[in-house]
Amino acid sequence: MTTDSPLRTRLRAALLEARRARDAETVSTLRTALAALENAEAVPTAARAGAIEQAPLGVGAAEAARRVLSDADELTLLDEEIASLHEAEQVLASSAPERATAVRRAAGVLADLRVP
Repeated sequence: MTTDSPLRTRLRAALLEARRARDAETVSTLRTALAALENAEAVPTAARAGAIEQAPLGVGAAEAARRVLSDADELTLLDEEIASLHEAEQVLASSAPERATAVRRAAGVLADLRVP
């Protein structure tokens, strides 16, 4: 289960609003940001192979508690997403200016939601 931080609450509210407005570009941006936060909570697993008889059995036997991110960790991840979008904008500026504009708007959406 994911945590309900102020940032996630703002992202989810903006996602709902964008879905109601049928703004596919903003919906995609917000879903990507939420997925990045949720993926960061995943517990790293040690890849190992072994005999099937050594595998955990039963419902939930292989479940692991997810990490809990602090508000500062979440903001750092959001900043990384914004920086990634700015980098993509620079790459696309000369080859696909219309796509660069869309990426700039996506970065703006996330930057606006960064601070309440």
